Amino acid sequence: MSDPRRHPNVVNLAEVEPQTRLKGSKFGATVKWFTPQTGARGVGCGWHEVEPGRAAYPTHFHCANEEAIFVLEGEGTLRIGADTVQLKANDFVTLPTGPDHAHKLTNTGTAPLRYLGLSTLQTAEVVGYPDSGKVGAMAAPRVGERPWLRGIFKSAQQADYFDGEQTE
Repeated sequence: MSDPRRHPNVVNLAEVEPQTRLKGSKFGATVKWFTPQTGARGVGCGWHEVEPGRAAYPTHFHCANEEAIFVLEGEGTLRIGADTVQLKANDFVTLPTGPDHAHKLTNTGTAPLRYLGLSTLQTAEVVGYPDSGKVGAMAAPRVGERPWLRGIFKSAQQADYFDGEQTE
């Protein structure tokens, strides 16, 4: 049977399976990831829908991958570094790497906030979560493949370089 899609690098929003994740009353989103469907290797994109009062992700910054947001519908408040910026439909934001660009987009409107989240696709990444003091680390052979390594840790749980190693 042949693939009904027009081309392996083309996908329509309606063809992508949604993934919904909710956590408490403050976090949650439905996301449709285009990237695995199109074979992308260097740029990622996901369609996000966030209900009023929620954010898709906690405040975070990346050490390897740059991100960008393009707002399709709705409105929200973007925390970016020490600043807070109001966003609305057709706003585009770039989010460079590093703690000065830690960010969180919260739907402050009365309707769903829909946006495209774009990023570069480095397969090794470290993410900082300044509000909760966590660090995330992930490495995979290729985008969309099962990670070799993935973990989220409290940054206060430091270990000596040789902890757990047989040194004698």
